[in-house]
Amino acid sequence: MNEELDFIIDSTRELMENSILHLEKEFRNIRAGKASPAMLGNVTVDYYGSQTPLAQIANVSTMDAHTITVQPWEKQMLHGIEKAIMIANLGFNPMNNGDIIIINVPVLTEERRRELSKQAKAATEFAKVSIRNGRREAMSEIKKAEASEDMKANAEIDIQKLTDAFIAEVDNHYKIKDQEIMKV
Repeated sequence: MNEELDFIIDSTRELMENSILHLEKEFRNIRAGKASPAMLGNVTVDYYGSQTPLAQIANVSTMDAHTITVQPWEKQMLHGIEKAIMIANLGFNPMNNGDIIIINVPVLTEERRRELSKQAKAATEFAKVSIRNGRREAMSEIKKAEASEDMKANAEIDIQKLTDAFIAEVDNHYKIKDQEIMKV
């Protein structure tokens, strides 16, 4: 096939893969009731005048399915970390015992599960739109490419197959996440 068409297909594939990666990142931020250190992934703490990710100044781990522990490497950071978790507005109430911070992750209510499912669906739709936009741009570039009509038609078929495959992958990710959210 024409090098220009190969480049268009490869760059479109990369764009679609990035859409999937973004969706997976969004899904990691949607908690499904089970405690995970990733829940505190966006928390930044004022560490000697600069905003530093929590994972760089403390050990974040889970004791069980409903408890996250944060053990700072410097004890004087306990109050700053506790404050940063409250400011992050994650719905957690951290408890400080003088050595570590303990966070009890509340069990999700049915109503909250439905809200999280809607949030996951919205992220899924955003990923689909991104993939379709990639297809639209690729089709436009193929039409402008200098190649035979047969080669352009084959490239368009390849782009459509890519789009279908990535849309199916997005749907599969949503199905798995929705089951995880709705599982009591």
